[in-house]
Amino acid sequence: MRVDEDFMREALDRALHGWGRTHPNPMVGAVIVEDGKIVAEGFHASDGGFHAERAALDALGRKPRADAVLYVTLEPCSTEGRTGACTTAILAAGIKRVVVGATDPFPEHQGRGFSILREAGVEVVTGVLENECTDLNLIFNHWTAKKSPLIAAKAAATLDGRIASRTGESQWITGETARGDVHRWRRLFPAIAVGAGTVAKDNPRLTARLPGESEWCPVRFVFDGRLRTVADRNMPRMYTDEHCAQTIVVTTQHGGLGYVRKLKSLGVQVWIFESATQRVPIGDFRRQCAESGITGVLFEGGAELVSQCARERQLDYFFTYCAPIFLADERAKPMLGGLRTEKLAQALRLTDVRHEVLGPDMLVRGRMVYPEKLQVDETTFSLG
Repeated sequence: MRVDEDFMREALDRALHGWGRTHPNPMVGAVIVEDGKIVAEGFHASDGGFHAERAALDALGRKPRADAVLYVTLEPCSTEGRTGACTTAILAAGIKRVVVGATDPFPEHQGRGFSILREAGVEVVTGVLENECTDLNLIFNHWTAKKSPLIAAKAAATLDGRIASRTGESQWITGETARGDVHRWRRLFPAIAVGAGTVAKDNPRLTARLPGESEWCPVRFVFDGRLRTVADRNMPRMYTDEHCAQTIVVTTQHGGLGYVRKLKSLGVQVWIFESATQRVPIGDFRRQCAESGITGVLFEGGAELVSQCARERQLDYFFTYCAPIFLADERAKPMLGGLRTEKLAQALRLTDVRHEVLGPDMLVRGRMVYPEKLQVDETTFSLG
């Protein structure tokens, strides 16, 4: 029914007000409609705060009318938790029709809220804009299903898949609109990761800087297997700025205890992993993130680090910002490498793909799907 989709889009819009602020909980939006008009709205604002349904009912400030309809992007919770079950609040309010987007991904909750409401005589409509409502909570859904963080990567590339010229020039491949969108996704992810090469070349801040909002700093991971970023005379800004306590250097036993002590003296955290090489095993890093309650990490480079994630089958999601540019140079830096892909059946693929036009550029994003067997070509793994 078209009217249901229209109001669900309104609920989705409200859910976005919680963008990046609800981890480890999902973003959820809700609107209450009477006589075809929105009379109250709510969204889940932060972990431990009221859920969207309760926020909307509180905003209404009175008993809903008999024709009231509640639109909510995620199945109402059915367990008491810290703020009480939303199904209880809906029934107490007397709402007789509830329209829902996505089903709760928790196996023990999945569909239970629908059953409770229906058994109490409430009309429940499910699956309205389900794909959009599910996509809203990429990180939460993965964390819930896998008990592991969503490991994603981002690249800005030319149409021929290059992220820098042969001289290393990369600023700026994409336009201002696309670069602004990167900051939007940074604000969503609890953590951002880069390699030592990117730190040495770009000296990034890795903060989210959005119009009208204060600068926000996620957990910032620097992958540096031998701590070469600490050996430099000029320390990276992430080790000395006001957010340095949010920085974690990820290294191996090859890094040297003196450098580790230096980082800790600056207030920077250090995670040390055992490794036969100077590369940090991404699977071990993933497990440490899970133990630390970090639900999602966005890798922003460099190409070798992201390629390592892919070849170790640890990359769950990919964001590619494509610019209408061709370098047409085989020595320009590729987005990914290190595999020997002899047949298309051996290619890495994306599924659940979404496209968005951002000025002259396009964002293509989706879940990474791996072939049955990855053939690694160690001779080409170094991307320069």
